[in-house]
Amino acid sequence: MSRPMHVTSGPYAPPAPARELTAVSADGARLHVQVHGRTDDPDAPAVVLSHGWTCSTAFWAAQLRDLAADHRVVVYDQRGHGRSPASPACSTEALADDLEAVLDATLAPGEKAVIAGHSMGGMTVLAAAGRPAFREHAAAVLLCSTGSSQLVASSTVLPLKPGRIRTALTRRILGSRAPLGPVTPVARAILKYGTMGPGSAPHMVEACARIVHACPTQVRHSWSQVLDLLDLDHRIRELEVPTAVLVGTADRLTPPVHARALAAALPNCLGVTELTGLGHMTPIEAPELVGAKIRELVGAYVVSAAEAGDVQGVREDA
Repeated sequence: MSRPMHVTSGPYAPPAPARELTAVSADGARLHVQVHGRTDDPDAPAVVLSHGWTCSTAFWAAQLRDLAADHRVVVYDQRGHGRSPASPACSTEALADDLEAVLDATLAPGEKAVIAGHSMGGMTVLAAAGRPAFREHAAAVLLCSTGSSQLVASSTVLPLKPGRIRTALTRRILGSRAPLGPVTPVARAILKYGTMGPGSAPHMVEACARIVHACPTQVRHSWSQVLDLLDLDHRIRELEVPTAVLVGTADRLTPPVHARALAAALPNCLGVTELTGLGHMTPIEAPELVGAKIRELVGAYVVSAAEAGDVQGVREDA
């Protein structure tokens, strides 16, 4: 019997969704979508979570448990990840199409939400920033451990000085077609070194390893090629909504240089939070802080907007 793709107990065990559905993207790709929390309350503020490369909806388990108490939380599997079937179309435009499809399938016309993206999920947000559905629904954004270009060249997974040799070797490692195999002590140690801070607790490492090892080898490889060639610098200026940026200082995949570059280019940046000693998997390594950041954005940009709408409605009625 195969092991589950995620842990089944503890804070990183994904809670059961209130509702599941399938969103269909522009090219017909089918995306597994879950809705958690206050689905029966039309006034519950909405949050949409977009996970990163080799992950799945399970990656957001801690945030789902926290936010579901008083929010409606939408989470989905990127194409080829989790329960979303693989697609030969792997590109940043496909990622943007997919996010638009999820927003249209889960939010009412004109409804605003806080959208949080981790790693490739943050790149998804950048790719979609100018799209009509994103502009209609995004009230504010949280970008966790992400970047817009030069991902391989700036990665510090290999302890070598920057240059062509490090870039070429990093490209071969991240783009490897080798299967990851079972989650063993050695596999956990490798994953922790490459993606997490040195102080990450064993249960955090286990949760990440289960999720990452469940990603199909071909899917992992296909999306690694997209990330290798990533260039979304021209999209940053299109992300006009208030945007908070968060990164771990020990992030080897998207080091803080990316967060600082995003903050400098974003039209409406709320600042950069650098988490000392944390790695790339910030929503798992700092679940309470990431949840608090999302709540802060909801309180400032979703709840206040809804209240302003109520006041305007009263004025019009009068």
